[in-house]
Amino acid sequence: MITFLTVEPPSFEHHRTTLGIGEAAPRLSWRVGTDLSGWLQRAYEIELTDGTATGVVESGESVLVPWPGAPLGSRERRGARVRVYGQDGSISAWSPWAYAEAGLLDPAEWTARAAAPPLALLGPPDGPALLLRRAFTARAAVASARLYVTAHGVHEMEINGEVVGDEVLAPGWTSYSHRLRYRTHDVTGLIRAGRNVIGATLADGWHRGRLGFHGGRTGLYGNRTALIAQLEITYTDGATHTIATDGRWRCAPGPITATSLYDGEKHDARLLPAGWSAPGFDDDAWFPVDLLDHDPALLVAPTGPPVRRVETLRPAVVLTGPAGERILDFGQNISGRLRIRVQGPAGHMVTLRHAEVLEDGALSLRPLRHAAACDRYTLRGEGVEEWEPRFTVHGFRYAEIIGWPGEFDPADVEAVVCHTDMRRTGRFAGSAPLLDRLHENVVWSMRGNFVDLPTDCPQRDERLGWTGDLQVFAPAASFLYDCAGALTSWLADLAAEQSALGTVPPYVPWIQLSFAAAPAAAWGDAAVIVPWVLYERFGDLGILRAQYPSMQAWVDQIASIAGESRLWDTGFQFGDWLDPAAPADDPGRSRTDHTLVATAYHAWTAQILADTAALLGHDDDAAGYGALAAAVREAFRAEFVTPAGRLAGDTQTAYALALRFNLLDKPEQRERAGRRLVELVELDGHRIGTGFVGTPLICDALVSAGAYGTAYRLLTQRECPSWLYPVTMGATTVWERWDSLLPDGSVNPGEMTSFNHYALGAVADFLHRVVAGLAPAAPGYRRLRVAPRPGGGLTHASADLDTPYGPASVAWNLTGGVLTVTATVPPNTTAEIDLPGSPPAEAGSGTHTFVARIPGEATWS
Repeated sequence: MITFLTVEPPSFEHHRTTLGIGEAAPRLSWRVGTDLSGWLQRAYEIELTDGTATGVVESGESVLVPWPGAPLGSRERRGARVRVYGQDGSISAWSPWAYAEAGLLDPAEWTARAAAPPLALLGPPDGPALLLRRAFTARAAVASARLYVTAHGVHEMEINGEVVGDEVLAPGWTSYSHRLRYRTHDVTGLIRAGRNVIGATLADGWHRGRLGFHGGRTGLYGNRTALIAQLEITYTDGATHTIATDGRWRCAPGPITATSLYDGEKHDARLLPAGWSAPGFDDDAWFPVDLLDHDPALLVAPTGPPVRRVETLRPAVVLTGPAGERILDFGQNISGRLRIRVQGPAGHMVTLRHAEVLEDGALSLRPLRHAAACDRYTLRGEGVEEWEPRFTVHGFRYAEIIGWPGEFDPADVEAVVCHTDMRRTGRFAGSAPLLDRLHENVVWSMRGNFVDLPTDCPQRDERLGWTGDLQVFAPAASFLYDCAGALTSWLADLAAEQSALGTVPPYVPWIQLSFAAAPAAAWGDAAVIVPWVLYERFGDLGILRAQYPSMQAWVDQIASIAGESRLWDTGFQFGDWLDPAAPADDPGRSRTDHTLVATAYHAWTAQILADTAALLGHDDDAAGYGALAAAVREAFRAEFVTPAGRLAGDTQTAYALALRFNLLDKPEQRERAGRRLVELVELDGHRIGTGFVGTPLICDALVSAGAYGTAYRLLTQRECPSWLYPVTMGATTVWERWDSLLPDGSVNPGEMTSFNHYALGAVADFLHRVVAGLAPAAPGYRRLRVAPRPGGGLTHASADLDTPYGPASVAWNLTGGVLTVTATVPPNTTAEIDLPGSPPAEAGSGTHTFVARIPGEATWS
């Protein structure tokens, strides 16, 4: 038998692309491919293209290994390759080379000023997008050209009439007062000998446009937009030429007469100056830009991918509304916009309106609140014209087409799906079509709400980075997509906002709207829980190290608020937000005591911080926060738990918190709490009784009590409220409310009624870990736990995950009480196999099959 042992090219940090990275000493990861069963790494060698060689390093580590050479300098490109040695004596060949190039690592290297359109052209917020251009001359024999660019606003760049890059809404939304991302583009192929032009279209975006609910606010980061761009050309003889934003740039109106993230875009194609970003165009009538100061120290390279056009969808059905309107159903609720191909007379306008659902056959616009979600295109009148908005996105499944000239062909309209271009890593499938559709809905809700940052919803006048939503969803998100780089950026913003405000705000980036930032349990606790989840799922101890001051500041603040009582019983709380019993107009009025929820979270995050401190070698902190966690748990029991294990808050969420956060110290208390949770679920007819806080925990709490049958009956319930009720109502994403759409087809009367909200989809993590049985048993899946627990009438299920070490999978079939499990374990990892009715087993890398005869599902332990 011929065996093989190969190593993939190493990766750098969490980057998908490695041009313009911001780390001078990027950590390296590599993955091994082999048919050698049980293969484990004994040692590795790394070589860099500058001649650095580690020699043989005795270590089994292969994920986020420290950079072995001198730090990268700005603009420096260096390659790395790896060779590995197995514990069995095997030796691989060298991997292919992988390369990374640093961006501008020193703020002093930015010579670009902030080129701002003159006030005479700027217009009101969410007004026109403006054109900027600068002509320059290049010599022949260009060796390389790099464009470093960002904006106060959102931008699209062009060189010599060609669009640069494929990003959407660049540079995205960060906490602009603390961090502004720039991106690096290789534009070598766009530079010509002789005359060249670099151009930009610049719009308000998050910087100056309207943001937020209750009417929102404008100009939150400033009342001027500006472009910050630095084009650096290197010639073959080593000479360099820099074209930066300066006083030689010119500005003029363009065809986009108004553009808003919420309201949509107006584009008059007749106003496009032909050839404006190419040589030979006369810009003498254009206005000179104003030059504004900016702080280069705020400019940071991205740690994750940008928003891109990821997919296109054709109309599934063309409908006719009650007033004869033409409505396209794309069959899927998305975040994105439409692309049209249209032909008609000059000056003719086509209007595109968007909505997530229909009500009485027409677009349901009320859930959009103050977001118009309407695009308008005025034709140039020259043959077939193709158009797609550039600086807006909408959350929609349905689109009304108004004013289409001539005969309408559905093939001339497509929906363009836009979201952060993360790599898909995890999948789930089973024998229950409704559960599969639920899981697919969770995936689409993540896609629709990771639009540069993790948002609450993509459609209405909000789209904010709510901390509580991500806190509960982070485990599911980390399985479905490689979101480590994206969330690293968001956590950096969280820490910056927390430092400035003195607390973790309820959403990040923070913008002051109708209430002040104040600490709130489950929401602010994202500062501790999200870094911990990223450590568990990606094996990144560095994220804990970077976020440790933020984690510590949060726990210290809450300890101070709780005081000697250790009970967090003061201040505003969201509580178990959107408990299904909460009134439509008061989503925070949950059945579970707010102090119980807050104190439970305080105990949990104090314990996580203690564990983090121990990992980082902060032994005194570990002891201190461990003692704090124990004291809070004791205070919780004294206040809320009877000696027999009943809780003062007699709700599904209360018991789920107590069981999952290890708040009950006596076995008999845990046993009684588990039985009471089962009783409550049964009393509710196996319908869900939890909101944002309890929903991620309820199924795991039930199975921790041995009540697998109850957990499955809850999971597979179809009556409202339940996870599957929206699926039976035709949902293609997860709803904000359990009953966003009422059984009669009408929209919930509550002001907050989104049909694309991932928080309640946190149950997907249970599908992965328990239903399919694939879970991490060590950080980053260095050790896997294979422990499927079939139930709910399922006859088969599977989960696949592209782990940091390679592809892992679990697939099981259940026939006549015999459970057959096939598990794939990546090289350099091991797995613990825990099947019902069978003793635990161990497995090394490779594909293995296990067979067990299982007892009744309701009695599994």
